[in-house]
Amino acid sequence: MIRFAISATAAIGLSTSIAKADRESPLPDFGPGYLTFYLDNDLFANKDQDYTNGARLSWISGNRSIGDIGSIQRGLRPFTGDRKSLRAFKRITGFDDPNAVQYNFGFSLTQLMFTPEDFASETQPEGQRRYAGWSALGFSLHTKDDQTLNSVEFLLGITGPKSLAQDTQDFIHDFRDIENFLGWDNQLPAEVTADLSFVQKRRLNFGENDDILSMDGIGEWGGRLGTFRTTGHIGGMVRVGLYLPADFSDPRLSETAYAHKYFTNDRVMLSSWSAFLLGGFKASLIAHDATLDGPVFHDDFETGNTREAYVGELYAGFGVRIKTVEVSYAHTWRTEEYEEQMGKSNFGTLSARLQF
Repeated sequence: MIRFAISATAAIGLSTSIAKADRESPLPDFGPGYLTFYLDNDLFANKDQDYTNGARLSWISGNRSIGDIGSIQRGLRPFTGDRKSLRAFKRITGFDDPNAVQYNFGFSLTQLMFTPEDFASETQPEGQRRYAGWSALGFSLHTKDDQTLNSVEFLLGITGPKSLAQDTQDFIHDFRDIENFLGWDNQLPAEVTADLSFVQKRRLNFGENDDILSMDGIGEWGGRLGTFRTTGHIGGMVRVGLYLPADFSDPRLSETAYAHKYFTNDRVMLSSWSAFLLGGFKASLIAHDATLDGPVFHDDFETGNTREAYVGELYAGFGVRIKTVEVSYAHTWRTEEYEEQMGKSNFGTLSARLQF
């Protein structure tokens, strides 16, 4: 995990050190933005099994014109719902005026890790979660107006030993003097994955946030199509607190998890600090999950798990902001993801965000 965070920071830092690229460059015009680190771990729930760890480092720009965005992210424009989008996406986006939108672009590095409950067996324990690791580089484009935010992210990843999931877990366990899991030789095999995610978030209006104590919320729906996961979901989140930030960060590690300026309005920070509670839900339809169904191009590989088609989640937590730094924690309770799973899972997400 620490190695992953250091390498991820270095990669994004190297990219953001480039001052400005011309229109035809694959590199965009860098400048002020948000850097957010997410850490999922079931040790927050005194467990070490199933979805056991996740880490994500994401960087998102401030508002940009489409001409200042590099060719990689501009390639995602047909799915954003703006005036040059595919017709179907214009119909479903919800923008009142697709010509009057603002853009942000982003990069991310993500690593997910899955293990069985029995750590001492050198073979895959029957009926338990298959050892699996996945790491991916993401490129995203975000389009928004006063009420709606559309986020599109392309994720190029890899499963198997090259995901470095075992190396990350062994490093953490050695650091904390915890026994290592011995069955990683049975993990999901190596395969390159490609996924495209779309998420639309709509502002829930609970009145103007001009008071010291206020509340706001976001409703969302989205889908993901890819060789690692193919899913659809709906969800929502509510925040209530003192001097709510004039922006929001996804409280958990998920598809298109970034920090965002609060749509396109002119809200300003009322104070140099904030403190708030948050809560939400997510309901997902799962059509494919490589960690449970096996890799797409390895027909002969059996995970030993039977994927559940529907997964529900509830989460709650809190956040604190001091000037340009925000830290939050959210705890998630998730229904069974596969038929052999013994009970529901729960885990915590710690996130830290810096605006610069």
